[in-house]
Amino acid sequence: MADTSSQPTATAPVRQLPLAEFVAMTAMLMATNAIAIDIMLPALPAMGERFGVAQENDRQLIVISYMIGFGISQLVYGPLTDRFGRRNVLFISLAAYAVAGVCCIFAPNFSTLIAARVFQGTSAGGSRVIAVSAARDLYAGRTMAKVMSLVMIVFMAAPILAPSIGQALLAVVDWRGIFWFLSGFGAVMFLWVLFRLRETLPKERRVPFNVPTILRNYSRVFATRETLGYTVASGLLFGGLMSYVSSSEQIYHEVYHTGAMFPIWFAGAAGAMSVSNLINSRLVERFGMRKMSHGALLGFVLVSAIHAVLASQGPVPFGIFYGLMLVAFFMIGFQGPNYSAIAMEPLGALAGSGAAVIGFASSFAAAMIGGFIARQFNGTITPILIGHFVVSALALVVILITERGKLMQPHHLPPP
Repeated sequence: MADTSSQPTATAPVRQLPLAEFVAMTAMLMATNAIAIDIMLPALPAMGERFGVAQENDRQLIVISYMIGFGISQLVYGPLTDRFGRRNVLFISLAAYAVAGVCCIFAPNFSTLIAARVFQGTSAGGSRVIAVSAARDLYAGRTMAKVMSLVMIVFMAAPILAPSIGQALLAVVDWRGIFWFLSGFGAVMFLWVLFRLRETLPKERRVPFNVPTILRNYSRVFATRETLGYTVASGLLFGGLMSYVSSSEQIYHEVYHTGAMFPIWFAGAAGAMSVSNLINSRLVERFGMRKMSHGALLGFVLVSAIHAVLASQGPVPFGIFYGLMLVAFFMIGFQGPNYSAIAMEPLGALAGSGAAVIGFASSFAAAMIGGFIARQFNGTITPILIGHFVVSALALVVILITERGKLMQPHHLPPP
């Protein structure tokens, strides 16, 4: 029998875009989220000054509020796009993203700015869900894996470059220019989709928007042991990551006084994660998801423990802090994609609901956990690094419970 794993689904429409353009578009749609977070990190002090934010830790809400909207919205976008098609919902998402940037520009006070950021995060949730859904509509099997690997490599440029773009904008305009940039980016993506992307979900494959069915599917997802366990672990893992992102401007400026070098140091940590993502894509088929992710989790717990002990004993020299942070980010890159794949593995027809739940956990739960840790910042790195150790240890406990005490063991699902 011929191998058709690399062929598109039978009902998929004729592809309009060349592979390279589709990969670029998908990566940019997913990057609407990363850019909206990281591009404004250099502007947080100016925004805090403009709105009279008395507590410096409150500036972190500009990041955390966005992530809350982004996380919750994915639970809604999944069923919407399955019912009304990818393209129609994506137009609404991108238009709202552009409008939200303008709302942030003209926010009269800090509370309104936070509300506008929630709105902006809510709009970006659609771009992420639909980008992945469209790729799944058009590609299958090994080709789908290849496409998403290429997408992630391109996508990782966003957190690496965004702070530098933000700092470059601040050299010529004030903080409002960053939101004008985001609105313009949303408008460009809207036009790109309008003229180049066809609908990828045929009408005969769409499903009714039925609230009882949606709730029943979500309950079945939460009742699946591997899905629940690895989703919780992902929320903990990305909670630690978000605590670093939210407090990074304070860490690099107030603790280590890196000044204009902040975007460079921030990009280095993101680059370490992108390198491990690339290595994981090359080795995971050989060694398996569990060996790769469990080994990285143990390494992350060890590095976090060393970091926390050093910080609790006094100031940590920048070289040691940054070196250990690079190792920690390198370990995270082996966990995120593998946790998602393991969580999705047993779901079968519930894959769409599962993807929405996992996206929710890795953003909303991460925002809540990361926000709590970041707000403990007290002028030193100690609370952040202790928080990293706590969440990594809890993630290890969750994985051990999920795997019934056995780590790095291959797992085979029973035949359907």
